[in-house]
Amino acid sequence: MTQPATIMKPIEKSAARNKQLTTAGYFAAFITLGLTTASLGPSLPSLAENTNTLISQISYLFTARSGGYLIGSWLGGRSYDRRPGHHLLAAMLVAMAISLALIPTLSQLWVLMLVLMVVGFAEGAVDVGGNTLLVWLYRRDVGPFMNALHAFFGVGSLLSPIILALALRLTGSITYGYWALSLAVIPVILWIIRLPSPEADSATVLSGQETKAILTRSDIILIVIICLFFFFYAGAEVSFGGWIYTYALETQLADETTAAYLNSAFWGAFTLSRLLSIPLATRLRPRKMMTIDLAGCLLSVGIILLWPQSPLALWIGAIGIGASMASIFPTTLSMAERRLNITGQITGWFFVGASLGGMFLPWLIGQFFERRGPQVTMSIILVDLLAVVIVFVALIAKGDSKQPV
Repeated sequence: MTQPATIMKPIEKSAARNKQLTTAGYFAAFITLGLTTASLGPSLPSLAENTNTLISQISYLFTARSGGYLIGSWLGGRSYDRRPGHHLLAAMLVAMAISLALIPTLSQLWVLMLVLMVVGFAEGAVDVGGNTLLVWLYRRDVGPFMNALHAFFGVGSLLSPIILALALRLTGSITYGYWALSLAVIPVILWIIRLPSPEADSATVLSGQETKAILTRSDIILIVIICLFFFFYAGAEVSFGGWIYTYALETQLADETTAAYLNSAFWGAFTLSRLLSIPLATRLRPRKMMTIDLAGCLLSVGIILLWPQSPLALWIGAIGIGASMASIFPTTLSMAERRLNITGQITGWFFVGASLGGMFLPWLIGQFFERRGPQVTMSIILVDLLAVVIVFVALIAKGDSKQPV
């Protein structure tokens, strides 16, 4: 029996409002994710001082956080297929808030590494959850919303170095900065927990109590290629965002305040470019967007390497690479959505690849930073970006997509 229009309209309005509120919750969660992710780079010298360690030793914090991120991505991806997504998302945000409050109070490196591993675990689960739940909420129309989601990550990443720099300038310590970041997570927890979770993609089938995607051999190969792409790309993004502050200090191209603003400029360009990519995502094919982005990344790092003693070149390069990197991650996820039936487990595999890259490359830079000098940072990032280009070519050559890319 057909429902009267007078009944259907309020139901449709309520569903649309819940969808808007849910989207706003994901955007807010990614602001806090950006605040957390971008906090480590500007605080490395302070954390090294707190724990009485060298730069090569403190670089293990990247490894610890990325190791936690890997586990959180994998377990989170599987969990979102089985349990209400918003309950998991809220729980991970609670863990993130508590860990942020603890970080500046710790004086032993091994304890700090354990807490950073918890931070990484929560980041991985929030990252996978936000992306997966947004895909389930919008399905094939997710493209612009995916770019917007990652733009809000950029907003948090832009604000984080500024908050920590102000705390350091006003109090001589990063403690109050980290506590401010921790408090910012609480309203998001209260917002997310009261909203209903979206349901998993209908293209998945239920087998017992497990949700399993129907994957062909071609799908598996494609997933491996995308994971490899995320490995190299995330390595470049995490390395540049995490080391640019220390790089600027050690090359004597900036003082502490200016280095923090440089770090913020990178994330600011990242954020602005992601906002601009939202309308572009509806007009340009992902392949074209990615080609432009990767060319911009190579050019920006090349500028820094060609003029290593120029503060202007450093600023141009940082802003350029931030703008160029901005839409790579969401565009790749959109490409994957066109070719695969996305589940939490598949998204988890993507983020496992990203976390391995975010673990390995920053650690590698830390091992050479003091022995070879800070310039090795940009050389390693350049080689990594060349690997990104090679894997991207392989991704395009895998021309069995469900939709053209």
